Amino acid sequence: MGALWCRAAKLAAPIGLVTILATPAFAQSNSISGADTAWMIVATALVLMMTIPGLALFYSGMVRKKNVLATMAQSLSAVTMISILWVAFGYSLVFVGDGPWLGTLDRWFLAGMTLDSVNPAAKTIPEALFMLYQMTFAIITVALVAGSVADRMRFSAYLLFSIGWFILVYVPLAHWIWGGGFLGTMGVLDFAGGLVVHLSAGIGGLVAAKVLGRRHGYGTENLSPFDLSLAVVGTGLLWVGWFGFNGGSALGANSRAVMAIIATHLAACAGALTWGGLEWSIRRKPSVLGMISGAVAGLGTITPASGFVTPLEGIVIGVTAGLVCFWACTWLKHRFRYDDSLDVFGVHGVGGLIGTLLTGVFATAAIGGVSGLIEGNPQQLLIQFYGVAVTLVWSAGMTFVLLKLVSAFVPLRVSREHEMEGLDISQHGEALQ
Repeated sequence: MGALWCRAAKLAAPIGLVTILATPAFAQSNSISGADTAWMIVATALVLMMTIPGLALFYSGMVRKKNVLATMAQSLSAVTMISILWVAFGYSLVFVGDGPWLGTLDRWFLAGMTLDSVNPAAKTIPEALFMLYQMTFAIITVALVAGSVADRMRFSAYLLFSIGWFILVYVPLAHWIWGGGFLGTMGVLDFAGGLVVHLSAGIGGLVAAKVLGRRHGYGTENLSPFDLSLAVVGTGLLWVGWFGFNGGSALGANSRAVMAIIATHLAACAGALTWGGLEWSIRRKPSVLGMISGAVAGLGTITPASGFVTPLEGIVIGVTAGLVCFWACTWLKHRFRYDDSLDVFGVHGVGGLIGTLLTGVFATAAIGGVSGLIEGNPQQLLIQFYGVAVTLVWSAGMTFVLLKLVSAFVPLRVSREHEMEGLDISQHGEALQ
């Protein structure tokens, strides 16, 4: 029996997942912590929940009724496609090897991964869990971009664009900052994705919105949300999921994770109150859409700083997010008349940018081991500026090139008739009753 098992394992060895199964059932590295592993399993589930159902509900609640299912389909397809691509080569290129530009393909389809193997970036949890946790970040980043082109992008074009954007934008940026690449080596701080997730998705979404053009009826017709109650539920799921997003980025059940969660929650509260207060003072009524937008702005803006700052500084960052992102989604958007359908750039792009810079201002050595401007290290702020510049140029440039490439194979936009009919019917052959 033992001989048969060994022979079967050898035959299946080229497939990485079988390598895991071929390892003795209860083998475990002495460095792996049960507490850290348990917390990271929870954090992984929380971050996956942020895309489905969190982002799916948040986005679909803000589009028109005729596009609700099509918007949900974009989030769902991001989960399915990016999960497989991440296992195939994404994880390996980002987190295996420490080249300045890209990793290696040594973990192609998880080849060589065992039950007790660990990644040097997370030595107290199984490597398979670290891989899975990081997968959820790739998923939501790709899904975020779709909000900028909601109501008008052809589904086939979205699928091709998402695959290309993952390969050309997300994978390199994640390696440069988190996987041992040149930005991380020079000291750029990004605890949970201000650059890798929010700024890259925000600027990518802005470029996509400009290339596709404005929706028909933009500025003249009522494009108000179909059901804000869905968006509120989605916000709640995103908010709770962000505890895994930021708290889990400590990669263990430790005090830094707790401090990151506290700063995250307070920043969301401050962002919602600030945005709602601005609307109350300007328009005499605080809108529900404004309050949830402020909360998400606070969450996105605290993301790069959450593991480096105190709770009080988290509140300051949240207030700043409410002020600046409100300005970006109102004055800036109307001034330049770009149709970023769900304000991905105004909330996530601008939030990721200012959050990354404020990390260089508020970073506290007692929490994250690195001092910022306030603690006498102005050099850190300059390093953060450099990280922002690289992310802006790379994401914008690659997004533009990719859209032009995709358009050579399939039209990016649906026809005017299909847009007026709704993407639910024209792209998926179904609709809400």
